[in-house]
Amino acid sequence: MSYFYATGCKTDAAGVFYNQLELITMYLLGIDVGTSSVKVSIVEASSQRKVCSVQYPDVEAPIITVEPNWAEQNPLDWWDYFKQALLKANALGLYDPKAISAIGIAYQMHGLVVVDKEQQVLRNAIIWCDSRAVELGNIAFEEIGRSFNLSHHLNSPGNFTASKLAWVKANEPAVYEKIDKIMLPGDFIAMKLSGQVTTSISALSEGIFWDFKDNALSRTIMDYYGFDDHLIPEILPVFSTHGQIKAAVAEELGLSAAVTINYKAGDQPNNAFSLNVLQPGEVAATAGTSGVIYGVSDQLIADRESRVNTFAHVNYREHDIRTGVLLCINGTGIMNSWGRKMLGRDLSYEQINAMAGASPIGSKGLQVIPFGNGAERMLNNQTVGASISAIDLNRHETSDILRAIQEGIAYAFRYGLDIMRENNLYPNMIRAGYANLFLSSVFRESFVGATNVPVEIFNHDGSIGAALGAGIGSGYYADFKEAFRSLQPVYTVEPQFVAQYEEHYQLWKELLNKQINSN
Repeated sequence: MSYFYATGCKTDAAGVFYNQLELITMYLLGIDVGTSSVKVSIVEASSQRKVCSVQYPDVEAPIITVEPNWAEQNPLDWWDYFKQALLKANALGLYDPKAISAIGIAYQMHGLVVVDKEQQVLRNAIIWCDSRAVELGNIAFEEIGRSFNLSHHLNSPGNFTASKLAWVKANEPAVYEKIDKIMLPGDFIAMKLSGQVTTSISALSEGIFWDFKDNALSRTIMDYYGFDDHLIPEILPVFSTHGQIKAAVAEELGLSAAVTINYKAGDQPNNAFSLNVLQPGEVAATAGTSGVIYGVSDQLIADRESRVNTFAHVNYREHDIRTGVLLCINGTGIMNSWGRKMLGRDLSYEQINAMAGASPIGSKGLQVIPFGNGAERMLNNQTVGASISAIDLNRHETSDILRAIQEGIAYAFRYGLDIMRENNLYPNMIRAGYANLFLSSVFRESFVGATNVPVEIFNHDGSIGAALGAGIGSGYYADFKEAFRSLQPVYTVEPQFVAQYEEHYQLWKELLNKQINSN
């Protein structure tokens, strides 16, 4: 699919006039609103070639922690980060910004943004790793009923967006009374771009606002928490038009005023989508600030203890069920980042990874429990904390600690994968993007060794996936097959040293159980 325009008239050898047709290249813009930064990617639509990727800020964005286990960010910072990133990308001169035709947005999941009737932010966003609403969600799980919650919502209300809103209602009533619309982080960026506020079934399901049995907004959750329906934005398909860019924003960012927003999805469904993980049995993994294994099912799966969570996938339909079963580990990449800050602040992650590689499998007996970023759902919402155990002051060096951190994160993934196996998901291959912890050969080896599942590595990321999603939502691509026709793995990592990793994993699990039981 291409766009052409006439640039003038010429005469051929026979003296016949004809229009000179010139091909205009169309671009897609993908935005990934992460916890650490906002990343934008420009994709040439017809070839699906990444033109450039830029993120802002260059250092990790701050998380506001007013109280222990709280985590907030200012939504206006995300908006500024996006604009700075896009303007930096535009300045590279690699494409014509006015040739961008569609925008896709991925975003950190489960956050809560609240605005008034003038679309002004009323408070900081309560982000995904904030644990303040855990108890409210646990009470709702029991009072609504475990069986009802799991069969209708596929989850406990837990620490998700609905419970975060309930916390605001209970503790900040003056703020709550002013709320016109609630939204997730990506919805906020779309609102700033277009002035339009929308949501989707996938988005509502991640906030525990969707009733899968009734295929509707959950009356039970809305009535239990006392929420008015007007708080919920217009519900549209994931792949559809979620607004047209405002003229003033287009002028500020150098874009065409005809640009539309055609795709919005949470970062984990989007990361799976970006790896073409769309059909039952397909599985994706990410290891950024948090870690995720995300498997697609054609069943309404509900873990009896809500340790893993099931949401509507990007291609979910009432009569063509595609759910995403999500294992989330809060303490993964942030644990690796902490190790760098403490032990190698002046070193790049590439140098840190090389240092970790100097230590042998098992890190000379060191063990790291990486759960230091709030309550962990897969540990029944317990806040276990992070720890480094069995330090020998005469034997262990920096490289051993760095390797133990990455091995501990890999063991956390194995622990979670075993829970997914309890729920009848048995992956024989996992797809991952070549990013974050998967850039480390130590982590890749530890991950496949501990899980005994090979991993296909792709040169795709969430922002590229969001751009391709915009291509589908705008109608540029006819279907998923066309959108991913050029997707090929860079390489495959096969499990090695499985027996060694199994031995060290069992010791790690024993230590974890001791810490859980001591809480």
